[in-house]
Amino acid sequence: MGSLYKQKSRDGTAGRIWWVKYYVNGRPVRESTGTEMETEAKRFLKEREGRAAEGQPIVHRVERIRYEELAHDLRQHYEATGTRDLREFSYRVKHLDRFFAGYRAASIGQPEVNKYITARRKEGAVDSTIRRELGTVTKMLRLAFKNRKLLRPPMLEKPKEGPPREGFFEREQYEAVRRHLAPDLQVATGIAYTFGWRMQSEVLMLERRQLDLEAGTLRLDTGSTKNDDGRLVYLPPDLKTQLAGQVERVRALERERGRIIPYLFPHLSGTHKGARRRDFRRAWATACRKAGVPGKIRHDFRRTAVRNMVNRGVAERVAMKVTGHKTRSVFDRYHIVSPADLQDVARKLTGITTGITKGVTSDARP
Repeated sequence: MGSLYKQKSRDGTAGRIWWVKYYVNGRPVRESTGTEMETEAKRFLKEREGRAAEGQPIVHRVERIRYEELAHDLRQHYEATGTRDLREFSYRVKHLDRFFAGYRAASIGQPEVNKYITARRKEGAVDSTIRRELGTVTKMLRLAFKNRKLLRPPMLEKPKEGPPREGFFEREQYEAVRRHLAPDLQVATGIAYTFGWRMQSEVLMLERRQLDLEAGTLRLDTGSTKNDDGRLVYLPPDLKTQLAGQVERVRALERERGRIIPYLFPHLSGTHKGARRRDFRRAWATACRKAGVPGKIRHDFRRTAVRNMVNRGVAERVAMKVTGHKTRSVFDRYHIVSPADLQDVARKLTGITTGITKGVTSDARP
C-alpha cells in the first residue's frame, strides 16, 4: 500500500512538494510528485501503483524531465506516424527551443507562456504565428502526459487567431514583380500565381518527371503536399510554353555538368549550381522593392489564385482541388474581395437606378 508524505528540511519544517512511497516487486520506491496539490499527488500515487501492479515501465523523477525531451519525443512521434511535415515542425520549434531550453516540463504553465508571447511580439511575430508555435508546445505536453511523463497537461491560453491576411496580387503588380526575376523564377511564380500552389513545399520541390509537356499536365505526388493529396492540373498554353523553356535550361545545365539533374528548378548558377533550389527570399524581396510593392509575400499567390478562379467561373469544388484546400472554411478565408472587385461591381451596376446604361439606348416610353 502506497502513501503520501512531505519531506522535512533540516530545521524540521515540512516541504511544500508531496512525495509518494509505493512498491515495485516488493521494493519500496520514493518519488517526488512535483506538485503541492494533495489531490494531484493522490492521483499520481494511484497511477504509479496501477502501473506497478500491471508490470508496466515507470518513468521516475518526473520533475527532472525537461523541454528538450518533450521536443525529441514529439519529433519521434511525427516521424513514426507521418502526421506532420518535419520541415514545418523544425521551423516551428526553432523559436521554442531558444526560449524553453532547460525548462522542466512540469514548470511550463501559463506564466511561462505569457513570457514567451511577450518575447515573440517584441521580435515582430504576429499573434497567429505565436498561436501556432504554442500549439506545438501543447502537443508536446499532451504527448508527455500520454507517455506518463507529466502528471497532467496544463490548460494554456494562446493569442487569438488574427484576421486572415488580405494580401493578393493584382495582375499589374504580379507582372511588375515578375519582370525583375530571373527567367526560371518567373516560371516558378507563374505556377504559384496560376494554381495557388505553395512555393517552397510544392513548386520548388517539383521534379521534371512530374511535368508532361506532351499531355500538357503538371502533377504533385500523393504524400508530397501539406494535406497528402496528389494533384493534377492542365497547363494553360502560355505557362506550358514557359515550362518548356525551363526544361531546356535544365537540359543545357545537364550538358554542362555532365550529369542528370532531375529537378525542375535547380540552381542555374553560383556555388550550388545543379542542386535543388530551396528558396529565393532575397531575390524575391529585391524584385518586390524594384516593382514598387515592398513587403509582398509569395503566399499571396494562393489567395490570388483562389480569387481569380472563382471570379472566372471555375466551380469552387474544382478550385479547391487545384489549390489543395481540403476544408471549405480555409478556402473561404482565401477567397478575398479586393477593392478592384468592388469597383467592378460599381461599373456593372452603372445606370441601375436611372435605367440609363452607358452605351445602351433606352427605349422607355412615357
